[in-house]
Amino acid sequence: MHNARLRLIQNMKNTSKVRLLTIVVAAMVLTASCRTQRDLAYFEDLSTSEAGKLQAARSELTLQKDDEISITVSSEVPAATAHFNLTAADVGSSASAPSTQMTTTRQLQTYIVDAAGNIDFPTFGSIHVAGMTTAQLKDYLQERISKTVKNPVVKVRLMNFRVNVIGEVKKPQVVTPQSERLTLLEALAACEDLTEYGRRDNVIVMRETPDGEILYGKVNLHDSNLTSSPYYYMQQNDVVYVSPNNIRQDNSKYNQNNGYKLSVISTVISGLSVIASLVIALTVK
Repeated sequence: MHNARLRLIQNMKNTSKVRLLTIVVAAMVLTASCRTQRDLAYFEDLSTSEAGKLQAARSELTLQKDDEISITVSSEVPAATAHFNLTAADVGSSASAPSTQMTTTRQLQTYIVDAAGNIDFPTFGSIHVAGMTTAQLKDYLQERISKTVKNPVVKVRLMNFRVNVIGEVKKPQVVTPQSERLTLLEALAACEDLTEYGRRDNVIVMRETPDGEILYGKVNLHDSNLTSSPYYYMQQNDVVYVSPNNIRQDNSKYNQNNGYKLSVISTVISGLSVIASLVIALTVK
């Protein structure tokens, strides 16, 4: 009877120890989960603020060598400005009818900024455009053309504004905006956001200067100060790289879903293994 009572007391102690260990392991798993949720958050420093004002470092796009630009000139009298436009090219496209039939559309040709930063504009000849914004080039041309044409309308558009987004985003691609304004967040949104393996604190933007140098900067998406970074507003031919976190690197041989699940399962199994080992050790005693 006395031995049975001792065994009962010992079993109760062992059960308490197992429960305590289970709680510890569960806390470890929950802590890891909370850490993962924090890693996915943007603008963490604004989590306790309801409203405020962020600084912005807006910079306009300037024309560079190898840029492709479209320039159209019009007025109330089309014949008066026709010679300021490049000859339209015939572009063929297949029709839905028999393959022997083709439809053609008229497409204005574009200008390529040469290595010296110039374009060859009808009537005016060589114009140095490198360093200008499209708005400045528009004003320049409009002023010159207005000397011979009444109320000319000039439209200038940068045709090769594109940003390459690669790395840990859900849909890596070349982002081609419809306007000359594109932020880093808009570029990432066009790629359907980062994956759960993308490091929000280490987004790298690479940028080529007019001198041919490659600059780069790191942006932390957790920090709202990213809007004041010179890399917040995109420029033509920027490359955005989202680096992988440790989970992705450790489980690179698995796909995204299985890799994430494996990391969680591994943590749970490790905890259960510790519990099982202790239970066996306590039972043997």
